[in-house]
Amino acid sequence: MGNGTSIGKVRGLGSAHEGAHHWWHQRLTAGANLILTLWFVLSIALLPAYDFETVRHWIAQTQVAVPLILLVLATFYHFRLGLQVVIEDYQHDETHIVLMVLLNFFTLAAGTTAVFSILKIAFTAGAAL
Repeated sequence: MGNGTSIGKVRGLGSAHEGAHHWWHQRLTAGANLILTLWFVLSIALLPAYDFETVRHWIAQTQVAVPLILLVLATFYHFRLGLQVVIEDYQHDETHIVLMVLLNFFTLAAGTTAVFSILKIAFTAGAAL
């Protein structure tokens, strides 16, 4: 029927012993991304205007900044999980490790920059530019 031992199939573990964990995280982040993206699109659509000041004041609200940060975190984590699978499936020589390190650094740097940008807008919305 499939590869692996019977006990491995029962436990839901692949040869690396972390298949179910990775699969579950991808499904959770996909669900979170769906809900948060729907919230984001509807929130943007309901804005009275799309100029810089309106969007800046919108992001400065706590009920907007928190889900926006959650959207960024869930999206980048989902992105990392997906590319990890691609790298593991198609890269079998020593560049596998280099690509995984680069993926981790890129995801961390881009996610941190996005969260910092949201927090900067949220905490300095009342200040003069």
